[in-house]
Amino acid sequence: MKRIASFCVNHDKLTPGIYTSRIDGDITTYDIRMRTPNKPPFLEQAALHTIEHLFATAARNSRFADHVIYFGPMGCRTGFYLLVRDMEPADAITLIVETFRQVAQWSGEIPGAKRQECGNYKEHDLDGAVREAKAFLPVIADWTPEKLKYAE
Repeated sequence: MKRIASFCVNHDKLTPGIYTSRIDGDITTYDIRMRTPNKPPFLEQAALHTIEHLFATAARNSRFADHVIYFGPMGCRTGFYLLVRDMEPADAITLIVETFRQVAQWSGEIPGAKRQECGNYKEHDLDGAVREAKAFLPVIADWTPEKLKYAE
C-alpha cells in the first residue's frame, strides 16, 4: 500500500508548531503540533477532547467559518489536524492563533458536551484545555507562512 503523507514526515525532526501537511486541490490540511513526537508527556485525553470541542466550535463561528472543513485530534495525542478550503496560509495561521486565544480564555460550558451531543461526554477537562492552549500560544504567536514547511 501507498504510505500516507503524515507517515512520510520525519517525526524525529518534528517540533511543536504549525505545518502544511498536504494540499489536495483547494483543501489544505494543517498539522497543529502541540507536543514533540515520541517524548512524553502527551496531551491528556480529556484535555485533547475538550480542545477539539472548543476549537471546532470557535473556528466554525469565526470570520473564517466558511473555509473550515474539519478539526480533529491526532491519535498519537501530539496535536490536531485542521482542514480548510480556499484559504491563504497567512489567514490559516491567523485563524489558528486567534482560535487558540479563545480556547485559552474559555470559561463556562463546553459546547457539545452533553450526553445527547457527544459520544464520550464525561471525558472532558476544561482547565486542562485552557492550560494547553495557554502553553501553546507562545510557540505559534509569531508563526509565518515561511515556517509552515516540515524540517527535512
